[in-house]
Amino acid sequence: MSETPTTSPPREGSLDAPFRRPILWRDDDYYDLDKVHAELQRQFDVCHTCRRCFNLCDSFPRMFDAIDESATGEVDGIGAKEHAHVAEACTLCDMCFLTKCPYVPPHPFDIDIPHLILRYRASKRRAGEKEWVREQLGETDRNGKLAKPVAGLANWATARSNTPLRKLLEAIAKIDAEAELPKYHSKTATDRLRNDPLAPNPAGPAFGLRKVAVYATCFVDYNKPNTALAAARVLALQGCEVRLVYPECCKMPQLEAGDLATVAGAAGRVAKAFAPYVADGYDVVALTASCGLMMKFEWPLMLPEDAEVARLSAATKDICEYVVELSKAYGLAPGLQASEGGATVHHACHARAQNMGAKSAEMLRMIPGLKVDLVERCSGHGGTFGVMKGTHAVANKVGRPAARQVAGKGNDVLCSDCPLACKHLVQLIADDTTPDAPKAPTEAHPIEVFARAYGVL
Repeated sequence: MSETPTTSPPREGSLDAPFRRPILWRDDDYYDLDKVHAELQRQFDVCHTCRRCFNLCDSFPRMFDAIDESATGEVDGIGAKEHAHVAEACTLCDMCFLTKCPYVPPHPFDIDIPHLILRYRASKRRAGEKEWVREQLGETDRNGKLAKPVAGLANWATARSNTPLRKLLEAIAKIDAEAELPKYHSKTATDRLRNDPLAPNPAGPAFGLRKVAVYATCFVDYNKPNTALAAARVLALQGCEVRLVYPECCKMPQLEAGDLATVAGAAGRVAKAFAPYVADGYDVVALTASCGLMMKFEWPLMLPEDAEVARLSAATKDICEYVVELSKAYGLAPGLQASEGGATVHHACHARAQNMGAKSAEMLRMIPGLKVDLVERCSGHGGTFGVMKGTHAVANKVGRPAARQVAGKGNDVLCSDCPLACKHLVQLIADDTTPDAPKAPTEAHPIEVFARAYGVL
């Protein structure tokens, strides 16, 4: 009789719940480029034999083409140059890890391409390779504060229609002249809500039961303040006590650049700023998908020993996720009006990566008579990736399938938990010059559509 093995053999595929390992950014070994390149070769070899991710983004076609065109036709035929080419196209969307890869931990192959690309970028950055323009674009709080008093001038100077200045900007800063750039406002969300105190509706179903600290996020505060107004007014209408809290940016741009010490510093400070609210029983609501992803998942992986970061992570919800939760727990305040014209929801990658389901579409389907369609293809934008001259064309290529799906729905409004993705998709549709090109939808955050159905925005 043979002995029974003491351990179970590895099982093929994602049959166990995936998990992610802590980001060891404080260890010098993490930045050893020789070890990083060796790990890239190891993980790329697994990808090469699987190829399920070929249609997610441009990173995997680049990887597979490089391997196929190499002298050996195997991973040993590529090296540092090809690693850089693959890494350039990664937007850290996490879709390969979350939706495609059968070899993520706890599988012994231990594949996590996005976090390996993150380690690669951090290692290159420590070795002295930085992209100055991308670093400056990532200073969102500084840029927002500088643009605020001259918002009209800043928006005029960066408008696509201002061809001479945009061509000059392209020549100097390598920001593609054809990329739509975010607009700034002279009154931020913080300014507007400071002068628009919101008392909780005593007739709201959650009155006396829920308190919410809304994390404005840099993009909403400086570029889309109506999103914060919509969220605060909808929550107050449900009876929630609402506070807008914005200590600083979540530092997603710095994460994408591999500046991990800066990200960790911000995580600790933001968690400390929210700690009194969490201790007082406030739920925390994030208004954009990327910021929610950082607070829920990335920060705890960087600071696993920080109790305040852990408590903030556990308390954080996406705004649409939270409204759906309120509706299930208490019901919603009456007053949602029937809406026509239809809304297409782009399920942003960083919302999908939170593993909460398509909460934006679920929320919008509560609006009487509103036709709601869902599109789950990647927009291709990926922060600065979508606006830089070197990668704008790739962002367009990746985003066109999603744009075609959105256009095919024929709805008046395009919603996304990621405002940059929404802007990018609308631009792709608007720039279609074929004779039967569809009309581009207007863009909005889902909570804005919901607030308008209530008549509070």
